[in-house]
Order: sequence, then C-alpha cells, then structure tokens
Amino acid sequence: MEEQQKIDFDRIAAAIDYIKINFKSQPTLEQMAAHIFMSPHHFQRMFTRWAGTSPKKFLQYISVEYAKSLLFENKKTLFDTSIESGLSGSGRLHDLFISIEGMTPGEYKNGGENLCINYDFFQSPFGKIVIASTDKGICQLSFTDKEEDAVQALKSKFPNAAFQKKADQLQKNAAAIFFADWNNLPLIKLHLRGSEFQLKVWEALLKIPVGKLTTYGKIAQDIKMPAASRAVGTAVGANPVAWLIPCHRVIQSSGIFGGYHWGTARKTAIIGWEAAKINENN
Repeated sequence: MEEQQKIDFDRIAAAIDYIKINFKSQPTLEQMAAHIFMSPHHFQRMFTRWAGTSPKKFLQYISVEYAKSLLFENKKTLFDTSIESGLSGSGRLHDLFISIEGMTPGEYKNGGENLCINYDFFQSPFGKIVIASTDKGICQLSFTDKEEDAVQALKSKFPNAAFQKKADQLQKNAAAIFFADWNNLPLIKLHLRGSEFQLKVWEALLKIPVGKLTTYGKIAQDIKMPAASRAVGTAVGANPVAWLIPCHRVIQSSGIFGGYHWGTARKTAIIGWEAAKINENN
C-alpha cells in the first residue's frame, strides 16, 4: 500500500513538473497524461483522488498568474476576515492551533542532551513523512523518500539525544492534519531548535492563511526588520517542520514559486492542493 502511494505521488510530481514548465501553453489532459505514460481516463481519476480536484483546475491554481493574484489581491473575503480576527469559521486554519515553545539555549548548545525523541513514519498526500517529538512537542516533520536517510538526518541534528522508533499521540495528531476536518483539529505544539530570529520568522509564517501566499520581503516587514529579506529567506529555508509551519506559502516577489527544501514539485503540489481545498469550502 505504502509503495503504491509513493508511486502515485512520484507520477503526480512528474506531471506537476511538466505543468510548471508548460503552463503558458495550457496543456490538455491528454498531453499531461501522455507525459507520465498513462491513459487520460486513468490519469484524471488518480489525480482527482490525490488532489481533490481535476488536473485542469489544478493547473489554474498553480499558475504564476494565480500566485500574483494572491499576492496583490486587496479585497478581503468573509473567510479572510474570520481568520484574521481569530474567529472560527469555514475551513478554520490549522495554524491557529499551533504554538511554538523554543528549546532553551542549553538544549540548543548541547545537541539535545537529555532529550528523549520519538519518531515514526506516516503517509501524507505528498509522500512519506517522518515526524519526531519530545515530551514538549513536535521537533521535526520532513518529507522523505528513504527512511534510513531521514533517521540519519534527524540524529545529526540532535547528536546527543536518545531516540526510539515509536508513534506517540503528538505525532499522530500532526499526521492527521493532512486529512482531518480543519474546523475540529487537535492542539499541536512545536518544540523547535532555532535562534531567536529564526523563531520570530517561523511564527510569522504561521500567520499566513491557507490558500494565500506572501513574499520574503513582506515577512521581513511583518517582523519589523524590512532590510532583512535575505536573512528571512535563510530562516525560511531552515524550517524543520514541513507544512505545519507553512514555508511553502512564501514565494518570490515576481510571483515565481521558487525553491523548497523538500523539492519544488512538492511545493507546487502543496500550494495547488491547499487552493483546491479552500475553493471547495467557499
């Protein structure tokens, strides 16, 4: 089952790469399907099952024009108003349920000494993820293709911590975010290792609504350091918690989506997937 899910995501990722390169010519369903050697009917079914919307609509959501319209849109919908005022409403953001508790300077310096970290692997709409947690919260969520590499990367960040492969409730709550009703989500706490500046940037990322995008420059303004766009970009790239801290919602001021630690195709897929979900709720 897991292997088939990975194959499906890899096919969808290949289709997304094709769409990104060729979006100006608005490729047909037949052209998209042919690129990944599938029949149009099978491709349509698999893509819709995975993304919750048709390939053609998904193409519209992830186009550069869509990105620009989000960036420069001035109108505020009822949905935006409810979110920005902290009220519960249709499609309430999971970000409102997340709080950050930074590690102490001592924990940062000693590489996680005296920390006990549980980790396990879960499936998401965008491939396999590894989630790690301490007794205080989630300390890592990464997309991964190889479990061995994911464990090695985790241990390299906390070389002095004690690890065990164990799925706890913190991890299960985080993994459920992808599939849960966003109006009724469990509290998710994050226990992150980062500098004061990084934590400030990550907290700013939590305020970007689902289905909306922003720029590095706007984040710099939001944290009252307007000249720090480059440093903001570095902090965004260092985000250890994929999707829960939505660094994928930050793009270049030109409207180009730009890079992503876990792959540009995956970033594009997430942006389109979130846009489709919001469209369904409006």
